[in-house]
Amino acid sequence: MINEMLVQFAEWLYATGGSRAIEESFYLYNWIETTHVLTIMVCLGMLAFIDLRMLGYALPNVSASTIADRLNVPMMIGFALMFITGLLLFYAKPTYTNQSIWFRIKMVLLVVAFFNAIRFHRHMKASASTWCNEPRAPFNLRVSAALSLGLWAGVVTTGRLIAYDWYHCYRDLPGWLSAAAGCVAE
Repeated sequence: MINEMLVQFAEWLYATGGSRAIEESFYLYNWIETTHVLTIMVCLGMLAFIDLRMLGYALPNVSASTIADRLNVPMMIGFALMFITGLLLFYAKPTYTNQSIWFRIKMVLLVVAFFNAIRFHRHMKASASTWCNEPRAPFNLRVSAALSLGLWAGVVTTGRLIAYDWYHCYRDLPGWLSAAAGCVAE
């Protein structure tokens, strides 16, 4: 039932003029995709540096809060642009993207990464004064930092795999994979 609703929404979205205009444009889709990749690099480059500092692998002699404060603004700007361009990429090809197992895995990883980031920031703000100048963060923050690196690596990998159709709905897929990809029998 949920897959049918998502397919109907994707088909409605694809029928809008803007979706078709982006997809059929000779340059616009490519520029959006390029901007998406570049802003991923900015956002995740900053995030990786913060995570590596928490793990004790980058600049252990610099205060963790100093690094986080300085990198947070460019990271959030990169994230905002990455998010907007990601929405535009989905908008351009909603029916194709919606029925991609990789897209669905990416969305799950993004949700988990979001909640991990909230947990990370909450613990960091609450305890920063006790360890900020230590070479490594406390264990729970190191776990969140390592999880962050793994989750975002998964997001980037599955995002890249969306372009490939190994497990797409027009192929003969096992039932569980067909359901997970959002395939709807016609």
